[in-house]
Amino acid sequence: MDRFHQDIVAEARGWRGTPYVHQASCKYGGCDCLGLIRGVWRAVLGSEPVQVPPYTADWSEAGGQEVLWQAACAHMQARPIDLARPGDVLLFRMRGGAVAKHLGILTREGDSPAFIHAYCGHGVIENSLSAPWARRIVACFAFPERTS
Repeated sequence: MDRFHQDIVAEARGWRGTPYVHQASCKYGGCDCLGLIRGVWRAVLGSEPVQVPPYTADWSEAGGQEVLWQAACAHMQARPIDLARPGDVLLFRMRGGAVAKHLGILTREGDSPAFIHAYCGHGVIENSLSAPWARRIVACFAFPERTS
């Protein structure tokens, strides 16, 4: 794993134990899954590319729009799921027919893959990327490379 991806994984692991707080993005203070990605972005790349507007827990569900997927495509590089590597962002569809709206960062690949995510009721945790989680992945994205 190159230095850039090591930095992403190390930063994500530094958020472990942060409580789950909807719409937040504050290391140790609280975050949701998007807030975790935003916080890692700020720590590794600097300023966020856009200001995230307020959102409800059921955002994008009524209209069935893949808002999170579209935003990820606009600011990150899509990568085939089977080529995911540590430091990549994983997008999950939690229920069949629902919009994809959960994010995590792959931390380990191979025989025992793992990912970090902010999970309601648990906070920021590192989980095994077990079959039930892996089958929910619908897209994979790479953070843009640092320019400096």
